[in-house]
Amino acid sequence: MPVMSGTPVTLNMSAPTRGARGKPPRHFVDLTPEQRVEAVTALGEKPFRAKQLATHYFTHLTSDPAEMTDLPKASRDTLAAELFPPLLTAARTLQADGGTTVKTLWHLFDGAKVESVLMRYPNRSTLCVSSQAGCGMACPFCATGQLGLTRNLSTAEIVEQVRAAARSLADGEIPGGPTRLSNLVFMGMGEPLANYKAVMETVRRLVAPAPDGLGMSARNITVSTVGLVPAIEKLTNEGIPVTLAVSMHAPDDELRDTLVPVNTRWSVDQTLDAAYRYFQVTGRRVSIEYALIRDMNDHAWRADMLGEKLNARGKGWVHCNPIPLNPTPGSIWTASDPAVEAEFVARLRAHGIPTTIRDTRGSDIDGACGQLAADEEG
Repeated sequence: MPVMSGTPVTLNMSAPTRGARGKPPRHFVDLTPEQRVEAVTALGEKPFRAKQLATHYFTHLTSDPAEMTDLPKASRDTLAAELFPPLLTAARTLQADGGTTVKTLWHLFDGAKVESVLMRYPNRSTLCVSSQAGCGMACPFCATGQLGLTRNLSTAEIVEQVRAAARSLADGEIPGGPTRLSNLVFMGMGEPLANYKAVMETVRRLVAPAPDGLGMSARNITVSTVGLVPAIEKLTNEGIPVTLAVSMHAPDDELRDTLVPVNTRWSVDQTLDAAYRYFQVTGRRVSIEYALIRDMNDHAWRADMLGEKLNARGKGWVHCNPIPLNPTPGSIWTASDPAVEAEFVARLRAHGIPTTIRDTRGSDIDGACGQLAADEEG
């Protein structure tokens, strides 16, 4: 889950907000290239040190001063201490799918908890990152939504999740040999567009060419949202062609008000209108995410309603991803029967909607983001 310094979208949702936490210490990644030069010169170093540090971080994927052997030892220790404070500590790591799916529970500097999931496929590697500790959207079937919102993550806290995964892949720690991180999805803990500024700045760090960033393709970055319409409209005007994913989960306001409480503010039609405008302006096909929940939202008539609403706005602008729900412990919500799932997909396809069942990797390691953090919270 661009670098525009816009005003963050603020929401007063019904989910609990945990006690205030401290602000993360300043990190090299939080700074623009110009600010990095100012920071190193303020420490008595030559301006070119900023590019050296950027090369180590974004190209060599390290913030360890011991690896910065082209810098004088005294300089590297000072620069690392001032500009690369530790922000994440891996508290727990779980593996699935023969080690090609790795879920990490991170403890942040103030004790807040977030999760990321790295998934290696034959032709790509994808990281799912968190943009908030907890979430304030209060979706009742979501493990993170049950936690409430602790706080937003900083740009550096999000990018550090990415750097750690990219380094793991580059070092060949994931079966299959060394490789690059190719895809990123903001589908971990939190509502990305509720932390708009940090998420946009993160995207700009990721797409900036080396050595100022990771040089990823914006088209391989997906930003998800439950439907914060003003933020979708803002994203539309960013000029960066990320993929927009909208978590719908219901095509009718009556049910979506319950499953996605923000729908009481911005309705299904308002959300779809904003998503369609994103396609019109960017030319980027929108992804519609739909968690299939047994006897709740998986009815064939709801698939028909969704197909009709999508087609009413145009053709070829959307792709649907039904997702078998990954139930959380003790939850009343569970995945749809396979036959019901198949009928739901068939109905969407009958309307001409490209539809692909989402791969549910990591279900045996509490794959839904928020489950490890919830487990630690007791």
